[in-house]
Amino acid sequence: MIINALIDLELTQSSGQTSQPPWKKIIGSYSDLVCINNNPTIFNVKQSGENIDFSYTGNVTEDVAVKKVKEIYDLDFDLNKFYRYLDNYDELKDMAKFCNGLRLFQAKDPFECIISSICSANNSIKRWTKSISDMKFKWGRNFNNYYSFPTPKNFNEILLDDEEELLNCGCVENNNLKDCGVGYRAPYMRKASEIFTIEMNLSDISKMSYDEAFETILKVPGVGPKVADCILLYGFGFKQAFPTDVWIKRIVSYLYFDGADIKVEKVREFGMDEFGEYAGYVQLYMFHYARKSGLMEKLK
Repeated sequence: MIINALIDLELTQSSGQTSQPPWKKIIGSYSDLVCINNNPTIFNVKQSGENIDFSYTGNVTEDVAVKKVKEIYDLDFDLNKFYRYLDNYDELKDMAKFCNGLRLFQAKDPFECIISSICSANNSIKRWTKSISDMKFKWGRNFNNYYSFPTPKNFNEILLDDEEELLNCGCVENNNLKDCGVGYRAPYMRKASEIFTIEMNLSDISKMSYDEAFETILKVPGVGPKVADCILLYGFGFKQAFPTDVWIKRIVSYLYFDGADIKVEKVREFGMDEFGEYAGYVQLYMFHYARKSGLMEKLK
C-alpha cells in the first residue's frame, strides 16, 4: 500500500540515527522484524516516488501495522510545514534542498535505541551498527531469519567478556558483549539492562516531561547529555531534544556565533531555546546539511 508522506527512504535509513541499524536492503526494499504486542511482524518498505510503499507479514491488523510504520518513520510529521519554518531562517533555509525527504528514524524498540546510543559514543556509524546487528543475531529472537533485539531481562544475562565467559562456562566461545566490539561500553550496557529490568519500566519514560526524562536517562552509566538526548529523540519521540556533540557545536558556532569557541552545554541550550518543538529535526538537518554541502570539511 502507498502511504502518502514525503520521504527519502535511503537517506533516512543511512543517516546514522541511533534508534537502530539500517534495515536489511533487498532489491530496493528495506525490511526488518518489528514486534507489535509480542507479535513478530516483518515490515517491508520501499520508495515509491516521493512516498513510501509498505507491506507486512504477521498476525496483526492492517490498521495496527500502518500506525506502527508511521511511528517508525515519523510519517505524520508535516515536512513541508517544517521546510516553510526553515525558510524563515537565513542560516537554515538551504538545508531542505540538501536533505529533502529526511525524516526521523524512530526506534521500533526503545531498549535497542538505548543500547545503540550508548554504543555510538566515540564510535563510527559502521562499527556501532555492526555491534548492534551482532547482538541481535547472537541473542535475539529469530523469526524467519530476522532477529529482534534482546529484552532488558535477557540482555542482563549476557556475559561481559572472555574472562567472565571462561569463569562461568569453563571455555571461551565468543559469546559475550565485548566480542561484539563494544569495548569499554560493555559494563554500561549491562547496567542499563539491569536498571530497566529491576528499577524502572521503559514505558514510564514516555509519560514524563522532557526534563524529568532527561534526568532519568542521565542516571544510566555511560550516558552523558548528548547520548541522553539521542535516546529521548530517537527512542521516545521528544522532538525538543537537541543532541549536541563537537560537530553540532562547530556547525552552530559557524552559523550563529561567528565561529566563536562556545561550550557544548551552551549550544544545546541555544538549540532547544531557538528551535523549540523543531529542535530535534533542525539538529538532524544541520548535521546532514554540513556533510552534503561541504561545510563539514570547512569546519575540520
